[in-house]
Amino acid sequence: MPSSELSPMLQLLLHGGPFVLLLLVLSIASLTIIFQRFMALRSTEIIPQELKEALHSFDQHHGIRKLNEVLERRDAPLSRIFKTLLAHRDWPRVEALNAAEVRARHEVARLEAGLTLLEITTGISPLLGLLGTLSGLVGIFANLGDKGDPQMVALGISEALNSTILGLAVAVPSLVAFHYFSRRIEVLTIDMEALSAELITKLYLAREN
Repeated sequence: MPSSELSPMLQLLLHGGPFVLLLLVLSIASLTIIFQRFMALRSTEIIPQELKEALHSFDQHHGIRKLNEVLERRDAPLSRIFKTLLAHRDWPRVEALNAAEVRARHEVARLEAGLTLLEITTGISPLLGLLGTLSGLVGIFANLGDKGDPQMVALGISEALNSTILGLAVAVPSLVAFHYFSRRIEVLTIDMEALSAELITKLYLAREN
């Protein structure tokens, strides 16, 4: 890449001050979380298809053995909830349900890992950009004398405003990703609740029979 194309970015990093450096760190962290959550929140990683098939084919004679085989092969959030239900299947239904709900809350908390940082990045990135701009403007006008070059002043203001642009550029993807992942987790949670309720019904129906 030509030096003329690199110079604006380098000037922004060199003259932007600590606020631009903080924005750079936040952007790297948010991009890392976005990629990691995108890979972790795939439906096949949360609710394996073979586990759904084992549940749908569940019966009181062969269901538990087949289900346990799938649970041993696939370690997923739904698998851990199902293991909790099977471990407490001899308990009263309400107590087994409570144990599964506690396990489910832990799994949802794990799915939400990193979203807090995305939310924080969304809120503070524009403010850091604005602080960088104001800090740059203060420096420009503090050094402005009677013989100040208007062209240099305009260039300095332009560089200072880049901090605001950078702050918004970091905040917008983080905001979109935060809402997308939040909605994704909500949908996956509803699906896991429905499948867990199906397993509970089949377990206690089999026990009653």
